[in-house]
Amino acid sequence: MDRLRQSMLDAPIIEKDGYQYFVHPISDGVPMLEPELLREIVIKIIRKAELEDVDKIVTPAAMGIHISTAVSLMTDIPLVVIRKRQYGLEGEVSLQQATGYSENEMYVNDVYEGDKVLVLDDVLSTGGTLVGITGALEEIGAEIVDIVAVIKKVGGENKVEDTDYDVKTLINVDVVGGEVVIEDPQGDG
Repeated sequence: MDRLRQSMLDAPIIEKDGYQYFVHPISDGVPMLEPELLREIVIKIIRKAELEDVDKIVTPAAMGIHISTAVSLMTDIPLVVIRKRQYGLEGEVSLQQATGYSENEMYVNDVYEGDKVLVLDDVLSTGGTLVGITGALEEIGAEIVDIVAVIKKVGGENKVEDTDYDVKTLINVDVVGGEVVIEDPQGDG
């Protein structure tokens, strides 16, 4: 059984400011994240991502952390978390994160020129976060080997489509009439 697919179909839908969206353990931390679902997702990421020669996994706080931690444990690739808090450490780079929901400053530490990185995220929606991250990594001089998002919310603007990067996803969904609809059960990459 494909737990990710079933968990998306079972995801509660809430409305906020006239916008309907799903609530899912991977993207929201609620409902409870079952270990079997996380394990399935991690295995799918490891199979789908280009991992050869990757030096670091880079993920934005907060909802990429659990996925990326599990992938790091399984691959022995170190993990860098992009934070919303500035630490002022040497080499820290700031980036603007503009999503469909908000705009924040985020900070990258421990990524250097020549590093080969895998970018992991929970959801690709507007692409604002990923565009900010890829821009900051390019500015640093890191090589982005691959980008994987677990869930892609289709429909609407996706800023990543205007870049040179292809984001691999595990499942593509939309919310139609108060229900999650799976657009492509296999993802797109």
